[in-house]
Amino acid sequence: MSISIKTDKSKTFTIIGICIMTLLVLTKVVPTSQLAQYAMFVGLAFFFIVESVAKTPDDESNLRFKTFFADIKKSGVLLWTLLPIVTSIGSIILSNIIFGDQYVNHVLERTSDIFTFDQFFFLVLQLIFPAFAEEIAFRGFFIGKGMKLFPYWLCAVVSSAVFAVAHIAVSNLGVVVFDIVGIFIDGLIFATIFKKTENCLISTIAHILCNVSGFAFVFLFL
Repeated sequence: MSISIKTDKSKTFTIIGICIMTLLVLTKVVPTSQLAQYAMFVGLAFFFIVESVAKTPDDESNLRFKTFFADIKKSGVLLWTLLPIVTSIGSIILSNIIFGDQYVNHVLERTSDIFTFDQFFFLVLQLIFPAFAEEIAFRGFFIGKGMKLFPYWLCAVVSSAVFAVAHIAVSNLGVVVFDIVGIFIDGLIFATIFKKTENCLISTIAHILCNVSGFAFVFLFL
């Protein structure tokens, strides 16, 4: 198989995967729709499909374990990785001022199907694996593979918007908007980390820190 044929196939699969992810998330025009949750699985599958079709070498993959420490030491990466802790706790404090406990209750209800808060071991796993899968789908695939076709800024903005809309849940309109804007901002932070490292394992760490710090702050101080 020639390089050009492999490139054409990987581009085709990238476009198909991005389109399916976006269409699934757009079903959130009906907030109770459950189809959007499958966008993550589509992105996850297409990431490995594209890497397989393109025969991506390990050192060029957007998911690299061997270069983790070298990647996180790159200029500014550690600060960007820790930033979601600030945004997570800051959004909770600000929301508490604006909405009282409505925002926290909204987030807990939105995540109740994902997280088991009364079983610590399972909660730890649930905080890690969904974040890992979402980063492979929305950063490793949507941005990493999308950048071969479109400008980075476009991939970052669109993927962050799709990522945010996928988390819409029924609640007070102001609370929902506040929640989605916060998720969109976090998505841009994860996208920046990915751009600096081209390794969605690093953005996964930031994503996990965001989730853990938010829930820890809620349960310890609110």
